[in-house]
Amino acid sequence: MTRFSFTVHATDGAARTGVVSTPRGQIRTPAFMPVGTAATVKAMLPENVRATGADIILGNTYHLMLRPGAERIARLGGLHRFMNWERPILTDSGGFQVMSLAGLRKLDERGVTFKSHVDGSRHELTPERSMEIQRLLGSDIVMCFDECTPFPADEATAAESMRLSMRWAARSREAFGDRPGHALFGIQQGSVFRELREESSQALRAIGFDGYAIGGLAVGEGQEAMFAVLDYAPGLLPEDKPRYLMGVGKPDDIVGAVQRGVDMFDCVLPTRSGRTGQALTRRGAVNLRNARHQDDPRPLDPDCACPCCRNYSRAYLHHVHKAQEIIAAMLLTWHNLHYYQELMQGLRDAIAAGRLDAFVADFHARRAEGDLPPL
Repeated sequence: MTRFSFTVHATDGAARTGVVSTPRGQIRTPAFMPVGTAATVKAMLPENVRATGADIILGNTYHLMLRPGAERIARLGGLHRFMNWERPILTDSGGFQVMSLAGLRKLDERGVTFKSHVDGSRHELTPERSMEIQRLLGSDIVMCFDECTPFPADEATAAESMRLSMRWAARSREAFGDRPGHALFGIQQGSVFRELREESSQALRAIGFDGYAIGGLAVGEGQEAMFAVLDYAPGLLPEDKPRYLMGVGKPDDIVGAVQRGVDMFDCVLPTRSGRTGQALTRRGAVNLRNARHQDDPRPLDPDCACPCCRNYSRAYLHHVHKAQEIIAAMLLTWHNLHYYQELMQGLRDAIAAGRLDAFVADFHARRAEGDLPPL
């Protein structure tokens, strides 16, 4: 049986390219993980997600525990079989959603009690229960249960939150146990305070994990503050383990984070944008709701090989979005995910060739050109 492992194949500055190996397949890094919140990447068939180049997707512990329930998914053969995705799955711990979605939550040393946003039922989520749910789901990469520190937070609040997360990380590690072929990632916290990030990293290293995430960013601090943290935060984590920046992000966020040594990403942006009429392209974001597209026979991106760009015009995409046809979400989501995976492949190739700076310069230059001029 393939054990979980990570190999760096090439570096360019702080950036790395390599492979995470799991029993369910390899994950090429830097990797972008499409978000399959409720056991589906919205508007996509699993085989089409794979066709975009995705090696791994993300599932959501909070949503799946509430509906349809982790025990039910386990009885039905686990999350991979349930959603027809046989490649690796990472599940988050549920901590972020409890903070952002749940009503009437109460947090203490043991964990969080909260009311479901679905039906108002009461639930408790602890490090032990989060590990149990993720075991029932059968995910390949399990995330520690943590508190996502709100932003902005003063240093004392951030410190208290981080230290609670580190105690929960130790409990998560103990509850996870020994599960060959499955990995547990610890989550670095500490908001925008370097000394807290250093303390968090030391605590996580002492516990020992298969991979490490950088949490508590992309929560409203802005790109400049995020990059300021990423200038040092990845380097505080072990070099021989994958580094995952949670909830990021926009294409330029990802490119900047890869330059700073991050290996894995997830974000709802490409799928959510696809459902709201926004396409993400080499030239930046294109809003298909705008009337300028209604008579435009050109493809969304003439350089893109996805089915949306090969087979449909901007005029058609404008029409089906305005008419609220389901195909609009399908085509734009497919395009956006294809674009993200093409970007990741470009980053991997550039790092391997030692030409990342040139790739990044070209990336920014193309975006600065803006969309095709109107006809």
